[in-house]
Amino acid sequence: MVSILIVSVFVLGYLAIALEHPLKLNKAASALITGVLCWTIYILQADPDHANEALLHHLGEIASILFFLLGAMTIVELIDSHNGFDIITQRIRTTSKAKLLVFVTFLTFCL
Repeated sequence: MVSILIVSVFVLGYLAIALEHPLKLNKAASALITGVLCWTIYILQADPDHANEALLHHLGEIASILFFLLGAMTIVELIDSHNGFDIITQRIRTTSKAKLLVFVTFLTFCL
């Protein structure tokens, strides 16, 4: 029963994110509210020790992703602030989308 309720809240939250413009809702707000509601429902029905362990596990995973993204975004901003991307964009001479795809693929995976 609780699983059905959590899935229902998730689906409603997902719909709120998908229908952001017609509903005039912020995606981040919808996602945060959905996450909080799902965790609240789970914690209210679960064994306190198990709920605490699950919450800490998932928060640890989320924190590691956020720390990685923070570092990656810092590197990109440093490169951008020193015009590092201008060197690459100046060398792109093609107007063909297919050639541009091959070029970007080469830069991404081979450099």
